[in-house]
Amino acid sequence: MWRGRVPMEPVDFTPDWGDAPRKGRFFPGVDLLPLPTGDVPATASVQNGLHPPTDRPGRGFTLPTLGGMLLDSCATIGRRLGVQANTDLAALPSYPHANWFRGTASGGGLYPCAVYWVCGPSGPLTPGVYHYSTPRHALAPLLTGDVTGVVRAALGDLPAATGTDQFLLLGVKMWQNAFKYNSFSYHAVTMDVGTVVQTWRIWAQAQGLRVDPVLWFDEEPLNRLLGVSAEDEGIFAVVPLPWSTTAAPPTGDDTRASAPDRPAPAVRHRDRERSRRVLTFDAPRRMRRATIGYAARRPAPDALRTAAAVAAVPGPRLALPEPRPLTVDVRTALRRRRSSFGRFEARTPIEAEQLAALLAASAGARFDTDAAGPHLPPLTKVYAFVNHVRNVPPGAYEYEPVSNALRLVRPGPPGGFLQRNYFLANYNLEQAAAVLVPTVRTAAVLGAVGDRGYHLVNATIGAVAQNCYTAASAAGLGCGVALGFDNISYVEELELADSGEYPLLIMLVGHERPDPADFRYELV
Repeated sequence: MWRGRVPMEPVDFTPDWGDAPRKGRFFPGVDLLPLPTGDVPATASVQNGLHPPTDRPGRGFTLPTLGGMLLDSCATIGRRLGVQANTDLAALPSYPHANWFRGTASGGGLYPCAVYWVCGPSGPLTPGVYHYSTPRHALAPLLTGDVTGVVRAALGDLPAATGTDQFLLLGVKMWQNAFKYNSFSYHAVTMDVGTVVQTWRIWAQAQGLRVDPVLWFDEEPLNRLLGVSAEDEGIFAVVPLPWSTTAAPPTGDDTRASAPDRPAPAVRHRDRERSRRVLTFDAPRRMRRATIGYAARRPAPDALRTAAAVAAVPGPRLALPEPRPLTVDVRTALRRRRSSFGRFEARTPIEAEQLAALLAASAGARFDTDAAGPHLPPLTKVYAFVNHVRNVPPGAYEYEPVSNALRLVRPGPPGGFLQRNYFLANYNLEQAAAVLVPTVRTAAVLGAVGDRGYHLVNATIGAVAQNCYTAASAAGLGCGVALGFDNISYVEELELADSGEYPLLIMLVGHERPDPADFRYELV
């Protein structure tokens, strides 16, 4: 929170872009199994993905739906080379530094998350462990055999684990982010976990499917299964997948994979690192050790109630119009999603119903897990710095989702404050129609559930960012998310010190300049 005023070590660090790691894993000699792309019906709208109907019956995944979800969230589906204000613009025409875009946002566009599918006997493939290849939209078989008992044992006494034998494991390769962000990397990668899982939730909910991540589990057995070390690439989330099958459901007591008379199963294939020199940083390693997961430390169902967002302060409200419906299908919206990087222009204000839609999407982001279920009040609150919104005077506001209204915190144009407290040169924040700011009572969360709660805090904020990106794309607006701002100045400007709320990122929204120079090539 203080890095805007107290520089983080190492202060003289410069990334070695010529020795950067790959944006994905590479397993030499492993054949690939192509995945179907899946169909996304027009009825699978962003509106239903963000705000799913409560009366919709749940159904199970199939191979086409799993393939479609992975394609639209994690696959490299095309190349972009738009003229914009980010510092990497000059390098993008070079093929080794090309910008391959995906439906999910990632800090710095580095994409350190890896997806592994542990497929059990009721699945469509040979039971085993598969790695999802993002450039190929294919599966790399890493281990053959039913090891779902290892996953269930790691999850502990969790009902969601006993009704399925299909699991997605989300790993994070620390060096893939740390080579650029060094000591700040742990803060960024834990948000990336949230953007990936939230993209899955939006995609699934739009089609009557469920994605419920688990954050508290015995991490070390899963690290051993995948042949990775906790400090270099740990498993940060497990997603049990309800599967559409006629086979009998698993009993939940399958221990064959970890029987005492045989060695524990483990993947022998190893990711080949591209970088010649891999550095480590003390702060992320200490954070990693402090936040490693254990099923026995799973919080009680109501533990987070004391960390919920505080109620809005009484006072006059500015009522917003009904949010504009987001009728674009999820596949189209995710493929249109991009970071605006300085392309905002303020001549055309956005409409108040567009702002209402973005605020509702952001405030509605819930990272429901084994510790934070839908029965609990939300952990996040959203504030808005309004620059150019029709019929909404400029100022800083607190958003109240229940009444769809704004409470004025500080009147007057906020452009000067926003730009003074932004460190980079890739955005003119005054040109954005609005800057949305999600907050969490971080200390209250850690006090309620322990250090592992740091993962929950940042994953929740990542989910908010992905909701905002997707909603802006569906609304035909530009969006950009940034972490390079003075958090403490925002605490002071929004008067958050007494409530213990911390702003963890900012989300810029608005119209972009018309007819920009651009290049875009679709691979899929």
